[in-house]
Amino acid sequence: MPVGVIYAVVAYSVYSCGDAIIKGFGQNLSVFEIGFFIAVFSLIPAAFAKPRSERWRDSFKLRDARLVHLRSFSGLASSTLVTYAFVTIPFAETYSLVFLMPLFITVMSVLILKERVDRLRWAMLTLGFLGVMMVVQPGFRELKLGHLAAVCCAFFGATTTTVLRVIAPTEQRVSLIALPALHLIVANAVLMLPGFVWPTAQQFGLLAASGSLVGMGHILLIAATRNAPASQVAPIQYVQIVWAIGLGAFFFAEYPDLLAYIGLGVVVLSGLVNVFLDGARTRIAGRFAEYRATRPGPPSNITEVQGPEI
Repeated sequence: MPVGVIYAVVAYSVYSCGDAIIKGFGQNLSVFEIGFFIAVFSLIPAAFAKPRSERWRDSFKLRDARLVHLRSFSGLASSTLVTYAFVTIPFAETYSLVFLMPLFITVMSVLILKERVDRLRWAMLTLGFLGVMMVVQPGFRELKLGHLAAVCCAFFGATTTTVLRVIAPTEQRVSLIALPALHLIVANAVLMLPGFVWPTAQQFGLLAASGSLVGMGHILLIAATRNAPASQVAPIQYVQIVWAIGLGAFFFAEYPDLLAYIGLGVVVLSGLVNVFLDGARTRIAGRFAEYRATRPGPPSNITEVQGPEI
Protein backbone atom coordinates (compact mmCIF):
# COMPACT_ATOMS: atom_id res chain seq x y z
CA MET A 1 0.00 0.00 0.00
CA PRO A 2 1.48 3.41 -0.98
CA VAL A 3 2.55 5.49 1.99
CA GLY A 4 0.39 8.37 0.70
CA VAL A 5 -2.71 6.20 1.07
CA ILE A 6 -1.74 5.40 4.66
CA TYR A 7 -1.34 9.13 5.35
CA ALA A 8 -4.81 9.73 3.85
CA VAL A 9 -6.44 7.03 6.00
CA VAL A 10 -4.92 8.54 9.14
CA ALA A 11 -5.77 12.11 8.03
CA TYR A 12 -9.48 11.44 7.45
CA SER A 13 -9.68 9.32 10.59
CA VAL A 14 -8.14 12.15 12.59
CA TYR A 15 -10.62 14.61 11.06
CA SER A 16 -13.53 12.37 12.08
CA CYS A 17 -12.29 12.11 15.67
CA GLY A 18 -11.96 15.89 15.83
CA ASP A 19 -15.49 16.26 14.47
CA ALA A 20 -16.80 13.82 17.07
CA ILE A 21 -15.31 15.95 19.84
CA ILE A 22 -17.06 19.00 18.38
CA LYS A 23 -20.36 17.11 18.35
CA GLY A 24 -19.81 16.15 21.97
CA PHE A 25 -20.10 19.77 23.05
CA GLY A 26 -23.74 19.83 21.99
CA GLN A 27 -25.09 23.32 22.60
CA ASN A 28 -23.15 23.94 25.82
CA LEU A 29 -20.94 26.40 23.92
CA SER A 30 -21.88 28.57 20.95
CA VAL A 31 -20.74 27.45 17.51
CA PHE A 32 -18.69 30.66 17.29
CA GLU A 33 -16.84 29.95 20.52
CA ILE A 34 -16.14 26.40 19.39
CA GLY A 35 -14.98 27.70 16.01
CA PHE A 36 -12.67 30.27 17.60
CA PHE A 37 -10.79 27.80 19.79
CA ILE A 38 -10.63 25.14 17.08
CA ALA A 39 -9.11 27.68 14.67
CA VAL A 40 -6.54 28.84 17.24
CA PHE A 41 -5.39 25.36 18.20
CA SER A 42 -5.37 24.09 14.60
CA LEU A 43 -2.67 26.64 13.79
CA ILE A 44 -0.17 24.91 16.08
CA PRO A 45 0.44 21.81 13.93
CA ALA A 46 -0.54 23.55 10.67
CA ALA A 47 2.37 25.97 11.15
CA PHE A 48 4.77 23.12 10.34
CA ALA A 49 3.33 22.94 6.80
CA LYS A 50 4.93 26.27 5.87
CA PRO A 51 7.50 25.94 3.08
CA ARG A 52 10.99 27.05 4.12
CA SER A 53 11.16 29.41 1.15
CA GLU A 54 8.15 31.42 2.36
CA ARG A 55 7.77 33.80 5.31
CA TRP A 56 4.68 34.41 7.44
CA ARG A 57 5.10 38.16 7.14
CA ASP A 58 4.53 37.84 3.38
CA SER A 59 1.04 36.38 3.88
CA PHE A 60 -0.62 39.60 2.74
CA LYS A 61 1.38 39.84 -0.49
CA LEU A 62 -1.42 38.61 -2.75
CA ARG A 63 -1.79 38.30 -6.50
CA ASP A 64 -5.61 38.38 -6.39
CA ALA A 65 -6.80 39.69 -3.04
CA ARG A 66 -10.50 39.42 -3.91
CA LEU A 67 -10.36 35.72 -4.65
CA VAL A 68 -8.14 34.96 -1.66
CA HIS A 69 -10.56 36.72 0.69
CA LEU A 70 -13.54 35.07 -1.04
CA ARG A 71 -11.94 31.70 -0.42
CA SER A 72 -11.34 32.67 3.22
CA PHE A 73 -14.96 33.81 3.68
CA SER A 74 -16.38 30.65 2.12
CA GLY A 75 -14.12 28.58 4.38
CA LEU A 76 -15.40 30.51 7.40
CA ALA A 77 -19.02 29.94 6.38
CA SER A 78 -18.43 26.25 5.71
CA SER A 79 -16.69 25.72 9.05
CA THR A 80 -19.39 27.51 11.05
CA LEU A 81 -22.24 25.73 9.30
CA VAL A 82 -20.77 22.25 9.69
CA THR A 83 -20.15 22.90 13.40
CA TYR A 84 -23.82 23.79 13.81
CA ALA A 85 -24.81 20.66 11.88
CA PHE A 86 -22.61 18.44 14.04
CA VAL A 87 -24.21 19.61 17.29
CA THR A 88 -27.82 19.47 16.07
CA ILE A 89 -28.28 16.43 13.77
CA PRO A 90 -26.92 12.84 13.67
CA PHE A 91 -23.27 12.39 12.71
CA ALA A 92 -23.85 10.17 9.66
CA GLU A 93 -26.52 12.52 8.27
CA THR A 94 -24.15 15.46 8.51
CA TYR A 95 -21.46 13.63 6.56
CA SER A 96 -23.91 12.40 3.91
CA LEU A 97 -25.14 15.95 3.27
CA VAL A 98 -21.63 17.40 3.27
CA PHE A 99 -20.76 14.80 0.62
CA LEU A 100 -23.05 16.73 -1.73
CA MET A 101 -19.96 18.88 -2.22
CA PRO A 102 -18.80 17.03 -5.39
CA LEU A 103 -22.15 17.83 -7.02
CA PHE A 104 -21.75 21.54 -6.27
CA ILE A 105 -18.10 21.48 -7.36
CA THR A 106 -19.07 19.92 -10.69
CA VAL A 107 -21.80 22.50 -11.33
CA MET A 108 -19.38 25.32 -10.49
CA SER A 109 -16.68 23.82 -12.70
CA VAL A 110 -19.13 23.93 -15.63
CA LEU A 111 -20.56 27.39 -14.93
CA ILE A 112 -17.42 29.17 -13.72
CA LEU A 113 -14.40 27.25 -15.01
CA LYS A 114 -16.13 26.26 -18.29
CA GLU A 115 -15.11 22.62 -17.91
CA ARG A 116 -16.90 19.81 -19.72
CA VAL A 117 -18.55 17.01 -17.78
CA ASP A 118 -19.67 13.81 -19.50
CA ARG A 119 -23.02 12.05 -19.01
CA LEU A 120 -21.61 9.26 -16.88
CA ARG A 121 -20.23 11.78 -14.38
CA TRP A 122 -23.62 13.50 -14.17
CA ALA A 123 -25.30 10.12 -13.71
CA MET A 124 -23.00 9.22 -10.80
CA LEU A 125 -23.52 12.62 -9.17
CA THR A 126 -27.29 12.20 -9.50
CA LEU A 127 -27.00 8.73 -7.95
CA GLY A 128 -25.05 10.24 -5.06
CA PHE A 129 -27.77 12.85 -4.55
CA LEU A 130 -30.42 10.11 -4.44
CA GLY A 131 -28.31 8.28 -1.86
CA VAL A 132 -28.26 11.40 0.33
CA MET A 133 -32.05 11.65 0.04
CA MET A 134 -32.32 8.03 1.24
CA VAL A 135 -30.28 8.93 4.31
CA VAL A 136 -32.13 12.15 5.15
CA GLN A 137 -35.59 10.96 3.99
CA PRO A 138 -37.22 14.36 3.46
CA GLY A 139 -41.00 14.27 3.63
CA PHE A 140 -40.99 11.22 5.90
CA ARG A 141 -39.66 12.90 9.03
CA GLU A 142 -38.99 16.35 10.37
CA LEU A 143 -35.96 18.13 8.98
CA LYS A 144 -34.03 20.56 11.16
CA LEU A 145 -31.97 23.67 10.57
CA GLY A 146 -28.91 21.44 10.98
CA HIS A 147 -29.80 19.65 7.74
CA LEU A 148 -29.98 22.97 5.89
CA ALA A 149 -26.71 24.02 7.52
CA ALA A 150 -24.99 20.86 6.25
CA VAL A 151 -26.24 21.48 2.69
CA CYS A 152 -25.06 25.09 2.83
CA CYS A 153 -21.73 23.83 4.20
CA ALA A 154 -21.39 21.64 1.09
CA PHE A 155 -22.10 24.67 -1.13
CA PHE A 156 -19.56 26.92 0.59
CA GLY A 157 -17.04 24.07 0.72
CA ALA A 158 -17.42 23.67 -3.04
CA THR A 159 -16.89 27.42 -3.44
CA THR A 160 -13.70 27.17 -1.39
CA THR A 161 -12.41 24.31 -3.54
CA THR A 162 -13.32 26.01 -6.82
CA VAL A 163 -11.65 29.29 -5.88
CA LEU A 164 -8.61 27.41 -4.56
CA ARG A 165 -8.21 25.70 -7.94
CA VAL A 166 -7.92 29.15 -9.50
CA ILE A 167 -5.54 30.79 -7.01
CA ALA A 168 -3.37 27.89 -5.76
CA PRO A 169 -0.86 28.06 -8.67
CA THR A 170 -0.14 31.76 -8.11
CA GLU A 171 -0.54 32.46 -4.38
CA GLN A 172 1.95 31.60 -1.63
CA ARG A 173 1.07 28.72 0.66
CA VAL A 174 1.51 30.92 3.73
CA SER A 175 -1.27 33.15 2.36
CA LEU A 176 -3.54 30.17 1.82
CA ILE A 177 -2.89 28.96 5.38
CA ALA A 178 -2.77 32.21 7.36
CA LEU A 179 -5.60 34.26 5.84
CA PRO A 180 -8.38 31.66 6.18
CA ALA A 181 -7.27 31.08 9.79
CA LEU A 182 -7.27 34.83 10.42
CA HIS A 183 -10.82 35.14 9.06
CA LEU A 184 -11.94 32.27 11.28
CA ILE A 185 -10.32 33.65 14.43
CA VAL A 186 -11.43 37.27 14.01
CA ALA A 187 -15.01 36.57 12.89
CA ASN A 188 -15.64 33.95 15.56
CA ALA A 189 -14.03 36.12 18.24
CA VAL A 190 -16.43 38.97 17.46
CA LEU A 191 -19.53 36.79 17.12
CA MET A 192 -18.88 34.75 20.28
CA LEU A 193 -18.62 37.78 22.59
CA PRO A 194 -22.36 38.39 23.28
CA GLY A 195 -22.92 34.86 24.61
CA PHE A 196 -19.38 34.00 25.69
CA VAL A 197 -19.06 31.41 28.44
CA TRP A 198 -15.69 30.45 29.89
CA PRO A 199 -15.00 26.82 29.02
CA THR A 200 -14.38 24.48 31.92
CA ALA A 201 -10.95 22.88 32.21
CA GLN A 202 -12.33 19.71 30.60
CA GLN A 203 -13.97 21.64 27.75
CA PHE A 204 -10.81 23.63 27.16
CA GLY A 205 -8.80 20.42 26.93
CA LEU A 206 -11.28 18.96 24.44
CA LEU A 207 -11.18 22.13 22.34
CA ALA A 208 -7.39 21.96 22.30
CA ALA A 209 -7.53 18.28 21.29
CA SER A 210 -10.06 18.86 18.52
CA GLY A 211 -8.19 21.86 17.11
CA SER A 212 -4.90 19.99 17.18
CA LEU A 213 -6.50 17.03 15.39
CA VAL A 214 -7.81 19.35 12.66
CA GLY A 215 -4.33 20.86 12.23
CA MET A 216 -2.74 17.40 12.15
CA GLY A 217 -5.28 16.35 9.53
CA HIS A 218 -4.18 19.24 7.31
CA ILE A 219 -0.53 18.22 7.54
CA LEU A 220 -1.27 14.53 6.93
CA LEU A 221 -3.46 15.30 3.94
CA ILE A 222 -0.71 17.44 2.41
CA ALA A 223 1.71 14.54 2.98
CA ALA A 224 -0.79 12.15 1.39
CA THR A 225 -1.16 14.21 -1.78
CA ARG A 226 2.63 14.48 -2.07
CA ASN A 227 3.18 10.73 -1.80
CA ALA A 228 0.27 9.29 -3.79
CA PRO A 229 -1.78 10.27 -6.85
CA ALA A 230 -5.04 12.13 -6.26
CA SER A 231 -6.95 9.17 -7.69
CA GLN A 232 -5.68 7.04 -4.79
CA VAL A 233 -6.10 9.66 -2.07
CA ALA A 234 -9.62 10.89 -2.92
CA PRO A 235 -11.51 7.61 -2.29
CA ILE A 236 -10.09 7.42 1.23
CA GLN A 237 -12.35 10.32 2.25
CA TYR A 238 -15.24 7.88 2.40
CA VAL A 239 -13.67 6.24 5.44
CA GLN A 240 -15.35 9.12 7.29
CA ILE A 241 -18.72 7.47 6.66
CA VAL A 242 -17.50 4.41 8.56
CA TRP A 243 -16.18 6.57 11.38
CA ALA A 244 -19.47 8.53 11.48
CA ILE A 245 -21.51 5.35 11.91
CA GLY A 246 -19.14 3.89 14.52
CA LEU A 247 -18.61 7.04 16.56
CA GLY A 248 -22.28 8.03 16.31
CA ALA A 249 -23.38 4.65 17.63
CA PHE A 250 -20.74 4.31 20.36
CA PHE A 251 -20.78 7.83 21.82
CA PHE A 252 -24.14 9.33 20.83
CA ALA A 253 -26.48 6.31 20.49
CA GLU A 254 -27.26 7.22 16.86
CA TYR A 255 -28.34 4.21 14.79
CA PRO A 256 -29.31 4.81 11.13
CA ASP A 257 -32.17 2.66 9.79
CA LEU A 258 -31.79 0.18 6.93
CA LEU A 259 -32.76 2.71 4.26
CA ALA A 260 -30.15 5.14 5.59
CA TYR A 261 -27.46 2.43 5.47
CA ILE A 262 -28.39 1.70 1.85
CA GLY A 263 -28.26 5.42 1.07
CA LEU A 264 -24.82 5.75 2.65
CA GLY A 265 -23.65 2.84 0.51
CA VAL A 266 -25.02 4.55 -2.61
CA VAL A 267 -23.22 7.80 -1.70
CA VAL A 268 -19.92 5.94 -1.29
CA LEU A 269 -20.41 3.92 -4.49
CA SER A 270 -21.16 6.96 -6.65
CA GLY A 271 -18.20 8.86 -5.22
CA LEU A 272 -15.81 5.97 -5.77
CA VAL A 273 -16.96 5.49 -9.38
CA ASN A 274 -16.33 9.19 -10.07
CA VAL A 275 -12.85 9.01 -8.56
CA PHE A 276 -11.88 5.82 -10.39
CA LEU A 277 -13.16 7.28 -13.66
CA ASP A 278 -10.76 10.20 -13.17
CA GLY A 279 -7.93 7.81 -12.32
CA ALA A 280 -8.60 5.65 -15.38
CA ARG A 281 -8.66 8.67 -17.69
CA THR A 282 -5.39 9.92 -16.24
CA ARG A 283 -3.70 6.53 -16.71
CA ILE A 284 -5.01 6.21 -20.28
CA ALA A 285 -3.86 9.74 -21.14
CA GLY A 286 -0.45 9.06 -19.59
CA ARG A 287 0.01 5.83 -21.51
CA PHE A 288 -1.10 7.50 -24.71
CA ALA A 289 1.43 10.27 -24.13
CA GLU A 290 4.20 7.72 -23.52
CA TYR A 291 3.24 5.81 -26.69
CA ARG A 292 3.24 8.99 -28.75
CA ALA A 293 6.62 10.02 -27.36
CA THR A 294 8.27 6.68 -28.17
CA ARG A 295 6.90 6.14 -31.67
CA PRO A 296 9.61 5.63 -34.30
CA GLY A 297 10.28 8.25 -36.92
CA PRO A 298 10.51 12.04 -36.68
CA PRO A 299 7.65 13.80 -34.95
CA SER A 300 5.44 15.93 -37.12
CA ASN A 301 4.71 18.49 -34.36
CA ILE A 302 5.39 19.21 -30.74
CA THR A 303 2.49 17.09 -29.45
CA GLU A 304 4.14 14.04 -30.93
CA VAL A 305 6.81 14.40 -28.27
CA GLN A 306 4.88 15.84 -25.33
CA GLY A 307 1.63 13.97 -25.75
CA PRO A 308 -1.79 15.53 -25.22
CA GLU A 309 -2.40 18.13 -22.53
CA ILE A 310 -3.74 16.55 -19.34
